[in-house]
Amino acid sequence: MQLGIMVEIPSVAFIMDQFCKEVDFFSIGSNDMTQYLLAVDRDNDNVAKLYNSLAPSFLRLLEFVISGAHAHNKWVGLCGELGANKKVLPLLVGAGLDELSMAAPSIATTKAQLSQLDAQLCRELFVQACNCATIEEVEHLLEAFSRSQEDKPLLATECVLLDCDFNSKEEAIQTLVGNLGIQGRTNLVGELEADIWAREEVFTTGLGNGFAIPHTKSDNIVHSSISIARLNKPVRWSDEEDGEVEFVIMLTLNKNQGDQHMRIFSGLARKLIHENFRNTLKTMNTEDEMIAFLTSELAL
Repeated sequence: MQLGIMVEIPSVAFIMDQFCKEVDFFSIGSNDMTQYLLAVDRDNDNVAKLYNSLAPSFLRLLEFVISGAHAHNKWVGLCGELGANKKVLPLLVGAGLDELSMAAPSIATTKAQLSQLDAQLCRELFVQACNCATIEEVEHLLEAFSRSQEDKPLLATECVLLDCDFNSKEEAIQTLVGNLGIQGRTNLVGELEADIWAREEVFTTGLGNGFAIPHTKSDNIVHSSISIARLNKPVRWSDEEDGEVEFVIMLTLNKNQGDQHMRIFSGLARKLIHENFRNTLKTMNTEDEMIAFLTSELAL
């Protein structure tokens, strides 16, 4: 049986070589480690604003612990709020952590984000962050790194779901938004879904003829996306006479995209007036055909 210890107080970092003789692995408790390193009680409203795990001193302590453990062939994990912070994930990868612990709902989106990260670029980012003088400098580095990552295309096969067996409008929206999280297009699935429903409360997005275009312009989407779901059987979308839907095209555009949201929505709505356009979407065999057709028709 393997034996490990939590690393939650800075003093452990200075005798890693001694602890490596006694244990098989380490788990860094980021919440307590930050609190004790910075001498900040995170539950005290008077000083809680000073609690921040992006402090360069904390990042250097991470490096000290991880490199010390790896020098003795011991693995290191991290738990706490930091492990589920998607913005900070490139830093944690760059630090060389072997494992991250987080709540189950965050696992799928984190795995998707990990698959998009370049380990060498993350390492360079972490070294730069350790050499920063302030938390603000680290935050600027992270923002610049995020912007430098290649944007995902607006239309992609990963966001096309064919032959879906949904039982309700709620299930359709939840599945489409959840898929955006799995594909690393949003880090805030719950918030993005709430944005979609906020628009639905104003007016139904069902357009008739079995089509609906739920949509939002939101800060909660990282990569603007068009998601598609073709259903095997229609679901009730609204109480109107023609309120059943069997084809859903969901628009989730970032607020920084200017007028792109309404341009795509209006263009799509105009196209859906035509029966030939609707029938083509309903009868396409593959996701690739769907993407190519919409890209051409909407001039994306």
